This record gives sequence, structure tokens and C-alpha cells, in this order.
Amino acid sequence: MRYFDTHAHIGLIYDDPIEQLLVCQQAKQTGVGRIMSICNSLVDFKQVYENLKPAEHVFHAVGVSPSEVQNPGRDWQSTIEAAVRLPRVIAIGEIGLDYFHKYGDRRTQIELFIDQLELAARLDLPVIIHNREAGKDVLEVLRDRMPPAGAVLHCYSEDAEYADRVIQAGLNVYFSFAGNLTYRNARNLHETASMLPLDRILVESEAPFMVPAEYRGKRNKPEYLPSTVWFLSEILQVSPEEAAETTYQNACRFFRLEP
Repeated sequence: MRYFDTHAHIGLIYDDPIEQLLVCQQAKQTGVGRIMSICNSLVDFKQVYENLKPAEHVFHAVGVSPSEVQNPGRDWQSTIEAAVRLPRVIAIGEIGLDYFHKYGDRRTQIELFIDQLELAARLDLPVIIHNREAGKDVLEVLRDRMPPAGAVLHCYSEDAEYADRVIQAGLNVYFSFAGNLTYRNARNLHETASMLPLDRILVESEAPFMVPAEYRGKRNKPEYLPSTVWFLSEILQVSPEEAAETTYQNACRFFRLEP
């Protein structure tokens, strides 16, 4: 079986470049043949990108997350535009809104979100969206500013009704589930996964966070992703092989990669 980890913070798992490469290689040995590396700041992106250059199965997203809204950097747009010309940089992210941590004010967050969606549209790249307790505003912005290449709601945390509204709006949006899907009390996620079209579902580790229930107490790594896929297969009532291959193909389609 092969797996595509669509969201992993490799730079937050380990600081050491050798250990970052090692964690990616260990994931590959467990079938995680592709990983999308996510950084929360442009400074982190530059360092992690350099560290992971030898790992050809690792792809990269670049963007300014809500946590950096108060200090995105004066030249953040030109920095992103330069970064997407690098090999294997294929998405803008993570970007979005976070009203839980109250990073700056909401207006500033929304402005930065819109600016990056418009940049993604100009660059013809998909976007990876962070949404925490901001679902209403995320959906309203996407209705007006959805980039043609589409978006993924990463580490999905809303309910099935919200997912249905997104789909009914005709938006080119995918839904990505992390290790918290495996928590027995995450009934809203189980219900959402069960009602979604199979071709809209992605999986992610969200490493080092959201460790699957099987590995509770450990720092999450991409190599644990098969546990989430196995749990997803039970919800979807398909074989683990079908769940792995379907989500792999979905991710390749979303990121416009050859399977």
C-alpha cells in the first residue's frame, strides 16, 4: 500500500537536519511515499526546504499562517513568489483564519487570508487552509476568492453540515483528516467522513500533533499515517488498501502530481 501525507510539520518534529531527513525516510519505509512539508513561517520554510532537498519524495507548501499575521515580513509576497519557483514547491499554505488563539484582530487575519488566496490564483497553485473556530468567515471568503486550483481544509474540525454547505456551494475543496479521526469520541469527524464523496477525502499526519490513538503519548510522525487510514477504511466500509489508494490518488490530483 502507498500513502500520501498531505500535511506534516517536519521542522517541528526535529530541529536537526539529519533527523528531519531520517523521519522522512522512515515514513517511506512504512509506505508513506509522498509527504507535503508545511511550515508556519517563511523563515522556517527556507531552512526546512534546504534540509530536505535530498528527500525527493517530500514536497513543499509556502505561505504565511495566521500565527504570523502580526509579523508576516515586509516582503512576504515576493518571498513566496520566489519560493514557488523552487523544485517541488507546489502549494500555498498553510494559510487561513484562527479565532481560537486570537492572532491579531480578525480583520487583519481576513485581509492576509484574502491576499494569499489572490496570490495563489495568480500563481495558479492550490491552497492549504487552516481553520480554527473561524468556519463561517473561511467559507464566506472562499465563496468570493476561491483560487481556480482549489483548496483543502486541513485537519478538518467542522461538522458534517458544514462540509455539506461547502459541497453545495460548488467549491473545489478537499477535506483532510488527521490522527484525531481515530479518537472514539470524534463523532463529528466520523459522521463527516462517512458522508463525503470519496474523491474529496485526503489524509494527513499533522505531525508532530494529532497523533493517532494507537500511538497516544508519542510525538506524531508521518510513519504513523497508516493507522489513520486504517480507521478511515472502517468508517468508509472499504478495505484499507482501497482507502490508502483512493486518498493517495486524490492527493496527487489535488496537488497536480503524477500518481
